[in-house]
Amino acid sequence: MNRICATLLLLTCFAVPALAHGNEQHVIGFVARISGNEITVKTADKQEVTVTATAKTEFYEGTTKVSLKELKVGDRVVIHAIKKESKLEAHTVKFATSAGGAS
Repeated sequence: MNRICATLLLLTCFAVPALAHGNEQHVIGFVARISGNEITVKTADKQEVTVTATAKTEFYEGTTKVSLKELKVGDRVVIHAIKKESKLEAHTVKFATSAGGAS
């Protein structure tokens, strides 16, 4: 009985963080391209993921709120996005200028 309770407790502990962001997806990597309102990110596994910025998208360079025009190719980004139809729409884009650039 104690094993069952311990197992259920562990499963609950791991499930809660997974559900914390609802249907948000996180795209992490370096900016490969910026075209209009689309940001293409090269991830650590060498995949390219394109995310669309909307009028509601918030951009932060460090902790300073900025606009899309401040984002540059090579910047390291963490994008919080929601899947809408077949596209990812950015809710928040956080970035830092990359000293070494993307590989």
